Amino acid sequence: MYSIGEFSRITGLTVKALRFYHEQGLLAPSCVDEQTGYRYYDAGKIELARAIGELRRLEFSVQQIADLLSRIDDEADLLDELQLHKASIDAEARRFREIGRELDRFISHQREVRSAMKNTTYEIEEKAIDPLLVAGIRMTGRYRDCGPVFGKLGRKVGRWIAGPPLILCYNTEFREDDADFEVCLPLRKQLSVDGASVRELPAVRCLTLVHRGPYEDLGNSYAKMLAEIGNRGAAVETPSREVYLKGPGMIFRGNPKKYLTELQFPLRT
Repeated sequence: MYSIGEFSRITGLTVKALRFYHEQGLLAPSCVDEQTGYRYYDAGKIELARAIGELRRLEFSVQQIADLLSRIDDEADLLDELQLHKASIDAEARRFREIGRELDRFISHQREVRSAMKNTTYEIEEKAIDPLLVAGIRMTGRYRDCGPVFGKLGRKVGRWIAGPPLILCYNTEFREDDADFEVCLPLRKQLSVDGASVRELPAVRCLTLVHRGPYEDLGNSYAKMLAEIGNRGAAVETPSREVYLKGPGMIFRGNPKKYLTELQFPLRT
């Protein structure tokens, strides 16, 4: 048995620290003299004491160390538990490195967006939109899920397509998973299309803005449009429209920086 002073020299922990760890339930002495209150430690406590000291040096809190020690039955399990804990820290470190890389990409992209928004030559216009015959499939879900539906609709109407694809947006706010929108393709003539609504969209007067760039950045153009609507004190109708003037093809994705999407907000008459 070692006295608390001797154990202090062996482990590199101060007597004050050893008393504190005893009080916190981290490192109990092997025995305590009932008459003097002196603490004594056997050799089996050395590894645990050194581990606690090292964890504290690594800025583990007393509670974190207590949680770790609660998962072991005796000191023999300590190294195994520390190995598992290190593996968890390594995994967390990898996750933070990936978050760092994602942040770098986001910052770089946002700088490009800011520059593009400053240098764009596209302005908000008010213009009349003629009646438009379309085949449409209305759906609820995520906007990014519209691609397969466009493909399905395109296979149905084929050579009768008469213009760029568009969607009608029935929500007035962004909905992540349950957006209400309609995938539409303009038609040259009236057709009967199974599973699709074929009808003529009425003529409308719209505020329009052509967005240049990836679809992920459409929010910036929406902000510009809504600010203009607010400045004018205008009232708009739903559904609004997104017309995909230039986007990914059926085979090649193309350069998202060159995509052109026209936002159309019908004005209330």
